Amino acid sequence: MTVTIVGSQLGDEGKGALVDLWGGGADVVARYQGGDNAGHTVVEDGDEYKLSLVPSGAVRDKIGVLGNGCVINLKTLFSEIDDLRERGLTPDVRVARRAHVIMPYHRVLDGIEEDAKSDSDLEAGTTGRGIGPTYEDKVGRRGVRVGDLLDPSVLRDRLEYVVPQKRALAENIFGVDTSEAFDVESLFSEYRQLGKRLTEEDMTVNAGEFLNEHLNHDSTILFEGAQGTSIDIDHGIYPYVTSSNPTAGGAATGTGISPTVIGQGEVVGIIKAYLSRVGTGPLPTELTGTDEALADHIREKGGEFGTVTGRPRRIGWLDIPMLRHATRSNGFTGLVINHIDVLAGLDEVCVGHSYDLNGEEQFTIPATTERWAECEPNLRSFDPWDSVAWSDVATEGYEAIPANAQQYLEYLTNELDTPIYAIGVGPDRAETIELVNPFDIDA
Repeated sequence: MTVTIVGSQLGDEGKGALVDLWGGGADVVARYQGGDNAGHTVVEDGDEYKLSLVPSGAVRDKIGVLGNGCVINLKTLFSEIDDLRERGLTPDVRVARRAHVIMPYHRVLDGIEEDAKSDSDLEAGTTGRGIGPTYEDKVGRRGVRVGDLLDPSVLRDRLEYVVPQKRALAENIFGVDTSEAFDVESLFSEYRQLGKRLTEEDMTVNAGEFLNEHLNHDSTILFEGAQGTSIDIDHGIYPYVTSSNPTAGGAATGTGISPTVIGQGEVVGIIKAYLSRVGTGPLPTELTGTDEALADHIREKGGEFGTVTGRPRRIGWLDIPMLRHATRSNGFTGLVINHIDVLAGLDEVCVGHSYDLNGEEQFTIPATTERWAECEPNLRSFDPWDSVAWSDVATEGYEAIPANAQQYLEYLTNELDTPIYAIGVGPDRAETIELVNPFDIDA
């Protein structure tokens, strides 16, 4: 049995809370793409855990796997593990030997390239953590993989091949003085030690073999994606995208579990009841101009600041064409709607039901971002709902949700032709109204 959790929008939908909630029904939680640019916050009994690499299931004493589709900053990984241990937890985290390693030169080049793009319309708004350059080296067949750190001769060969290229790029193209981040001996010494720690703590695995072995012994696996569908490198608003595949297909390529296994399980799309994003690019339903005060209100109430960067997120009404695209691309079997509490007390709640593009109504997101930028949203208005004691609502269940909010939820499930599995009314695990547990469906 597998359950795959996918972001339906631009990231920051609240996936971590659901992975944490349903992770209790899983034996293994596997993350299949992204790096330490993907912050997720888990709250349990008032205790807050901010994680950027360790799979959310670690808070529930589950085996966590970082699949081959991930890019790993080992310093971040070990820092998070050490922090969780200091807080009394015993995280069991395994790392795919095929996963690629974020090296110091990747982080330097990430910042340099974003600065170079800052005067154009191509700036992606990256976190500067070296994610994109690491994926570039992966595709260019010059990357350093986790398995390479375990063999000194292989590690040295990899570094002697790639580091001179990176140094020449930094110095000759961007005119930047290089440092230890571009020195073979320094990098070899540092990453050989990190490799030794991986070995000493028995952390590395052949991810596909490891996960399939668990499935063969009737284990349940929850697959955790980072970011969201609309910033998928292939299916998103290119070039304002991440460098990997957050969509459900990435769960197969990023772990070594076959698409037929993923497809036979549950694929759950996580939706925030409004829209937010960090970074540049078009956003048709964005609240700007005379609506900026409303955007500020939602941003503050919803805590819309990046987990990793602290940057304020842009705010917009829910974009239904974006969700239709996500539902089709991922094959959602169920939905989770988060943050309906944040919209409580407004004078009016709206969604972008469709787009107007050159006088024609469009019901899904265009294939090119340039066309998306030309779209004007056709808004649909809903009667607002009052703010209530949401913790009580979470305890009492769906019928305690204000009637107008229920109408909003019914509109979403009807438009996307997909049932709602849960509704989030607060950040804590206990503040989620569970209608269906996906791990119970085949029971």
